[in-house]
This record gives sequence, structure tokens and C-alpha cells, in this order.
Amino acid sequence: MTIETELKFIATSNAVEKLAATLAAWPHQYQAPRELTNVYFETDDNQLRRWDMGLRIRGVDKRYEMTLKGGGKTLGGLHQRREYNVALDKAKLDIAQLPAEIWPQGTDVVALQQRLQPLFSTHFQREIWLITFGGSEIEIAFDRGEVATEQLSESLFEVELELKQGQRSDILLFAQQLVTMGGLRLGSLSKAARGYHLAQGNPPRPVRAFPVLKTDAKATVEEGMVAALSAGLNHWQYHEEVWLRGDASAQDAVREALEALRKAFAVFGAVVPRKASSELRQKLTLLEETLVHDEVEAQTFCFSALSVDTQLALTHWLAESQWQQWSDEKGQAKLQASFKRFSDIMLARINADLKETFLSVMQPNEFNDKATRLARQLLTVHLLAGAYSSEAVAIWLGRWQQLQLAIQSQAKNDLPWLAGQAIKQPVFWKSSSAPR
Repeated sequence: MTIETELKFIATSNAVEKLAATLAAWPHQYQAPRELTNVYFETDDNQLRRWDMGLRIRGVDKRYEMTLKGGGKTLGGLHQRREYNVALDKAKLDIAQLPAEIWPQGTDVVALQQRLQPLFSTHFQREIWLITFGGSEIEIAFDRGEVATEQLSESLFEVELELKQGQRSDILLFAQQLVTMGGLRLGSLSKAARGYHLAQGNPPRPVRAFPVLKTDAKATVEEGMVAALSAGLNHWQYHEEVWLRGDASAQDAVREALEALRKAFAVFGAVVPRKASSELRQKLTLLEETLVHDEVEAQTFCFSALSVDTQLALTHWLAESQWQQWSDEKGQAKLQASFKRFSDIMLARINADLKETFLSVMQPNEFNDKATRLARQLLTVHLLAGAYSSEAVAIWLGRWQQLQLAIQSQAKNDLPWLAGQAIKQPVFWKSSSAPR
């Protein structure tokens, strides 16, 4: 078994033309393009997908390899997963050759083998550079081809950076230099994820509401902060993909993700010094400002140097825990404290602010003036409420969201009553009063 560490980028045709010249700046070995074919297997009920596994056979130069990728994590475009590889004599699936311990307890491997069928395939040319950077070796693979099922296909232009040996920080630092050539953006969707989507008929990806962040009841403040920022980054990258595929309404969701990230930095500013995130916050603010203009195009925004650099910098900040260098002993104690208790305090402050904001508001134009403040506070609640009953959170949020919708729809007569109902409702967290 190996742990695969990769950064995935989607490339434009302009980037493809610049790639070789850009990589020539570093010591490297070059491998000319080769044709690769991958066939991915699955059961009729997507059992492997439900186990967070991917299974393929790769063919190249009349040699074959079976690969199973197990559970891992994706942060921005940084993918880390367990990987098992077995050389095959021919392109015939034989999962009995994989280690028995990789399967969930009680798995009947023989029965599973019989249920597995080809689901989709990828066909592409791969061009490789092995770069020496810092104390590490990094493989850069440029893939040009398609992902296909029997009925549907989708082109792919990807640049993948894989850490062959060395430090994870080196691959992130190298990526920050590579993206300055332009025409690259971080890709959170793997080839397998795109193949599964095609196998489902390639339905339009929907615009999603920002989720209430789910956290363990025993999570630390540091874990809550990482989860909140990761959720904002995931929301951003998912809707960037939706926007690029033609759904203009996803632009608002991208803006919401940027706002959520800025709010997260503000919320956790009490435990992480602001100077630890000042550069990131400035970049997020600049990006939000560019989205104020409705005429901004998805391609222009998503492949912009500012957007890509900000996502990569945030990925680096999270993956390498860069706030730690700014944290003293007192700060460490705060980071390791209970996230639930921290949330109690912050939610009480938000509740007090909303009461003060809407308690004496009566005129419709006054409600309009408060709408932005309401939206930002409710977004912050989404980042803090994950350790509580989902039903209780939904009820509390629902009453404020009714007021929010009434303001948007100009339901003037209902506004004072809805505000009063939201203000009077019981809270779902422990502490009901804001600390001084």
C-alpha cells in the first residue's frame, strides 16, 4: 500500500502550450507522451462508491495494472488516498490478488468479483516530467483525452502533480510557482468522480445551499476551524465547476463561499492571531469585489491568477497548519478547547446582535438596510451549529430565513411580525446570553 499525494489542476489550451517551457526552468527528466486506457469497475448498486473506493485496470504499452484507491481526503485540489497496485498479465479483473484486509469485515470477495462490471473508461495521452524541487521529487503529468461511458463522453485536460518522495510542503510550494504561468485552476473532481457522473446520465449539477457544518461533539476549536474553512473551500470549488458548465446562478454561490471563508476567519480571530491570516483575508476581499459586477465571466474569474492563487494558498495554509507558527502557549490552549463551548459563546453573541438589530425596526426600508447583516450572521451560524440537533437548528434558522425571504420579496406587512417571532424563539445552544 502507498499513500498517494496529488494536486490536480484543470488546464486551458493556452496552459498546455506553455507547460513544457515553464517546467524547463527546473532540473527534470522527461517522458514522451504515451497512450493510457483505464477501465473503472463498479457493482449495479455502486457498492465500491459507498465504501469510498475506486477500482480500475490501467493498460499502457501492452502492460496492465489493477489499482484500488481507498478512503482518503481531498482539500482544495490536494488529494491524499490509500492506493493498492497489482500487476496483471492481461486486462482481466482479479480482486482476489488485492490484500484481504482492505475490504470491510465480512466481505465475500468472490461474490463481489462476480458483481463487478465495467462502468466507464478514460482514454488519454500522458506526458511526464520528473522535477527536482527543494528536497523532493515531484512528478508532473499532463493528461489529454476523454472520460467516457457507452453513451456519453467528456474531454479532459489535466495537470497532476504527484509527490514521489520528499515533503508535502514542497509540492504545495512548487504549485504556487507553477500556476504563475496562467491557465490552470485547482480541480477537486477526480477522473473517477467525473466518470461516475457521466454514468448517471450527466445530469446538471445543482446549485446547493451552504450546509450547516457537521462536527463531532468532542471536536476542538482547531478542528472546528479547519472544518469551517474546508467547507467554504469545498462550496467555492463545487460551484465554480457548476458556473463554468453554464449555470450563471452559481456565481452567487461562489460569492457566498467567499463570504463564508471571510466570516470563518473573523469568527476564529479570537483564537488565531489576525496576522496569521491577513494575506488570505485580503485576497478573499479582492475576489469578492470582482464578483460585484454581474458581467464577470466564469472562465475569466475561475482561471484568474487571484482566484487560483487564493485557493492554493488556503489549501497550503490548512494542509500545513500554518497558523501554528503564530500561536503561543496561551493560543494553543484556546485551539485545543471545546469547539462546542466556543460555539455556545459565539452563537449567543450572534443572537444578541440579531435581537438588537431587529427589535425596534418597523419600516420596510429599515429592514432592507439590515438584510446584508442578517445574511452574514445566518451564514456564520451555519459554521457553528453542527454539533447540535439538526432539527432544532433548522427550526431556529427557519424563522430567521422566513424574515430574510420576506425582505427579499418586499412582503412589507409581514416584516415586523416575522422579526418578532424570530427574536422570541428559544435557542438551541446551552448559553442563551452573550458574554460581555
